[in-house]
Amino acid sequence: MPTPTKGPRLGGGPAHERLMLANLAAALFTHKSIKTTETKAKRLRPVAERLITFAKKGDLHARRRVLATIGDKSVVHELFTEIAPLVAERDGGYTRITKLGFRKGDNASMVQIELVLEPVTPKVRAKRTASASATVEAPEAEAPEAEAPEAEASDVPVEETETVEASEPVAEEAPSEAAAEVEADAAEKADDSSK
Repeated sequence: MPTPTKGPRLGGGPAHERLMLANLAAALFTHKSIKTTETKAKRLRPVAERLITFAKKGDLHARRRVLATIGDKSVVHELFTEIAPLVAERDGGYTRITKLGFRKGDNASMVQIELVLEPVTPKVRAKRTASASATVEAPEAEAPEAEAPEAEASDVPVEETETVEASEPVAEEAPSEAAAEVEADAAEKADDSSK
């Protein structure tokens, strides 16, 4: 349950705020994306996500709970038949708010709130070491299987080969006059700093 906000309500009284949020939710479910002020979108997000959670349950009681908030039966039907199956695999986070800038007349921060209907991709978990996974994640029956490849790798005989690499000696380079001057200057500076 979201915590109550401080300050004045949207639109005046509590009944007007409830009606505004219900109408915004109905418009969101109908059009899948709406443009509104940032304050209204932030207040709409928990209401819309709660209604989508009811729609995912799909039973008669959930449908009546949604109908108590949104009075339009066609919007509720669309929510239960079209939107709920698309977000069935998603565990929350059904809406996305994107900032658009400021409104010209009163400089109100405008946003676009939209339904996230893309299929969810499961996260790939990184495997831990064999001993950690045996104690934390894997049951005792799977622990010996995880250690078996390590034992097999140590039993494989290693082939030893004789390879000799021969390299030719590098010819001595005669230092140039400029290099000799740089080395002499570096040696003088080292002597001066040590004194």
